[in-house]
Amino acid sequence: MLTPTPLEELLDLAADVIGCDRRTLPAGAAGSPFITLGGGLAQAVRLQARAGRQLGLAVDLAQLLGPAPLADVLARAVPVPAAAPGQPADAGAVRALLPGQRAALAAEREAGAGAVCRVLSAELAGPLDAGALRRVLAALGARHEGLRTVFADAPHGPVRRVLAACTPPLVTLEAAGAGGAGDPVAAVHGYLAARARQLVGRPGRPPLAFALSRLDRGAHLLSFVYHDAVADSWSAALLWQELLADYDRAVHRRPLVRAVRPGPDAAGRAAQAARPGGLRAPATARAERLRGFPAAMDLAEGAPRPAVFDVRGERLHVGLDVQLRDAADATARRAGVPHGTVLLAAWALAVGRRAGLERLLVGCEVPRHATAALLGTLAPCSATVPVGCELEGGVDYFLRGVACAFSEALGCADLDTAELARELGVRPDRSRPVLTPVTFAARDELLPASVRAGALSARFHHGHAGAVTADAALTVLRWREDPLLRLEFAPAVLSRTRAVRLAGELRTTLAALTAASPHTPVEDLLPAPAGARGLAPLP
Repeated sequence: MLTPTPLEELLDLAADVIGCDRRTLPAGAAGSPFITLGGGLAQAVRLQARAGRQLGLAVDLAQLLGPAPLADVLARAVPVPAAAPGQPADAGAVRALLPGQRAALAAEREAGAGAVCRVLSAELAGPLDAGALRRVLAALGARHEGLRTVFADAPHGPVRRVLAACTPPLVTLEAAGAGGAGDPVAAVHGYLAARARQLVGRPGRPPLAFALSRLDRGAHLLSFVYHDAVADSWSAALLWQELLADYDRAVHRRPLVRAVRPGPDAAGRAAQAARPGGLRAPATARAERLRGFPAAMDLAEGAPRPAVFDVRGERLHVGLDVQLRDAADATARRAGVPHGTVLLAAWALAVGRRAGLERLLVGCEVPRHATAALLGTLAPCSATVPVGCELEGGVDYFLRGVACAFSEALGCADLDTAELARELGVRPDRSRPVLTPVTFAARDELLPASVRAGALSARFHHGHAGAVTADAALTVLRWREDPLLRLEFAPAVLSRTRAVRLAGELRTTLAALTAASPHTPVEDLLPAPAGARGLAPLP
């Protein structure tokens, strides 16, 4: 039997990740990019991680989501370099902060725990074995340093320490979600948001907790409440995947894995070593690409902004019918982009028309240096990077341009936004987020809408702690099943009435975008909203 070549093995992995026939993928991969073959960001991250873990090959994530044929990108894979030598620090030893943690701790000092507290819950239907759940939490705490990490002040700024042992706390909420005529899940999330400081602000303890609430008809809501310095949407999804898989083992009396996983320090070193090219992208090169885009935008229709950005936020859920979802999927297939690109493009178009702009920056949530080790680590490993969206050309040209801009931004996920702003000559402005006043995140592929674990079925709900990091943030929560988007907004900038109007404009824009022919100019899709206005571009 012939030994498969590295390219053949990579194509087999790609077929498995995408979910297509291994026999037919090579022909398509010879002339088509990954995204036109059914791949999106989450699949690209999984392919990159599996290539490193199973084959010892490093695949560039930005190239994988770019316009080059998949076979060409995979052919450029290089052996993963040996990890830089070095032993993890002993438990309790002082460690430097990870990327993103300093900003998260600073945000808490300025705006309170609610500004950095996140909630991801699972609605559990079926008999719950509380003992099995506690054994699972103990195993997770033993396995992941991130669940045992505490933060403390030091003379030169905050530091972190990893405790030798610490089981994540499980708090029981007796009646927070039971009874009443309203949404019980929303009631629990509101209760948790009001108590964010007590849950994630205990001195000397990791800033996280699990909360178990009883709902009606015997159901329960298990909520993971965590600080931005501990986890992000990627690692929170990992935690839930492991928790439910472990719960299934626990109720069937199978042993749980307690071996310590590589911590974020070791995973970060491996990520740096595995990145083709090795060095971080220079801010000057990225800045050149973004020159000419507006440094800021005005969604408030001329209303004055607070002198200091007010992190207090509200949210709207934006449901889409299956016909519009299917139309977006069909448009994505035709243009050769992921469905998330169609949603990002519609959001950019709706916001751009509201602000009176033909070019704008949208902050997009992307992973930093995805590797098998990093994706298996509970730590903040994502960043929000500015993506330059140009609202021009025919529909398919526009969509492909947004996809290319997103791909370019992926290569710069390790850049500090403040450093990039300095390169662009943007002066610090405490009244608004730097370069990313409007953001987009596609989280629908990180977790399925529901899963089973033992006799339980789990359906996921994303909470809201009452704070925002942007004027307006669109998040894709679900897509395949019961599509749902969430619009978070800062009421000090965008009133609820205007936010509702913007959500309606998003739906209308998405419908027009998906109903148009491939060559219809995007500027002809819809008239500009009344009161649209623009700001000066970057120097």
